[in-house]
Amino acid sequence: MSDDVCDLTTKECVPCRGGVPPLAAAECAQLLRRLGHDWKVVADHHLEKEFAFPDFAAALAFTNRVGALAEREGHHPDIHLSWGKVRLVIWTHKIDGLTESDFVLAAKAEQLPRS
Repeated sequence: MSDDVCDLTTKECVPCRGGVPPLAAAECAQLLRRLGHDWKVVADHHLEKEFAFPDFAAALAFTNRVGALAEREGHHPDIHLSWGKVRLVIWTHKIDGLTESDFVLAAKAEQLPRS
């Protein structure tokens, strides 16, 4: 794991109270480089990644781990579960865009066991 990703995982998600602008495209690009792992910034609005699993049970187990992480962090992604796949979509709903906390949550999701 790179030092940049490790740096993101040591941070905590900070609740957004609104009234702040979403991150600019350049800021998103910088954080995305630190995050890595095939995450994508879509339309300068949200982060997205699809994870592959050998079967439904493994995908469901990962979904449950993401759910527990989201509860601990107080930051909740959209989770799309299907046979052998989990797609995470992360953004800060309060401002309808991206904050650093979205990248922190994605980095922490990367650390979750996949089996």
